[in-house]
Amino acid sequence: MGIRALCTAGAALGVALAILPAATASAHGYVFGPASRQAQCAAGAVSCGPVSYEPQSVEGAKGQRNCSAGLANFKELDDDSKPWTVHEVSGAVDFTWTLTALHRTASYEYYIGDKRVGFVDEGNAVPDSKTQTHRIDLSGFSGKQKLLAIWNIGDTANAFYSCVDLNIGGGGSTPTSTAPAPTTSAPAPTTTTAPPTTTAPPSTPVTTQPNPSGRVWAPHDTFAIGDEAIYQGKKYRCLQAHTAHDPNWTPAATPALWQPI
Repeated sequence: MGIRALCTAGAALGVALAILPAATASAHGYVFGPASRQAQCAAGAVSCGPVSYEPQSVEGAKGQRNCSAGLANFKELDDDSKPWTVHEVSGAVDFTWTLTALHRTASYEYYIGDKRVGFVDEGNAVPDSKTQTHRIDLSGFSGKQKLLAIWNIGDTANAFYSCVDLNIGGGGSTPTSTAPAPTTSAPAPTTTTAPPTTTAPPSTPVTTQPNPSGRVWAPHDTFAIGDEAIYQGKKYRCLQAHTAHDPNWTPAATPALWQPI
């Protein structure tokens, strides 16, 4: 190749590199439980576009307050009219992220409207596992709310965004029942009461319930509405057609997709 051709090729390469988008973080993730909008897209519960195939890639500049990270190809996530599953919650709620790769983390933020309802400082540490769960107190809210969860990456200018639709019961967490304290008064005098004269019914032999038979749930399988599957000895019925792309999408963990029967 002549010098002129080499120069031309080099110039073309320089132009091509100049127009490539800036590299995004090597880590990706989204809120899996309660199922975020992109989790529902990936499960096939809601008709979406490209985000159905890459729910972990909703990444954009930090500081945004939308579900799509400002990306046109993920605009369905900003559409409040879609039939998103609304999760019934009350008081403190656990939000679980699934991370497809680990990356330094500055913080996690949680918003309802313009109010930040949760903040977790990670100090630019690398996550210790591919699932991260945060308990966020939502007892100050009630009714249907859209929560925005943000994962701020520590060594890039980007963050990952997930929206979760909730119906908050209000009134805080369910109080824990406390057994009454034992009384210290003197015991009542013992009286003898004759037993009732009713005849006890014949005893019923104890039988052991056999394990249910049928299809066993497995990750990456595809399920149609009405399909039945067994998970950890219990049988479930599929509520929404989907493919279990993530091994964490078990029937016990995804009430939006499965109903115990």
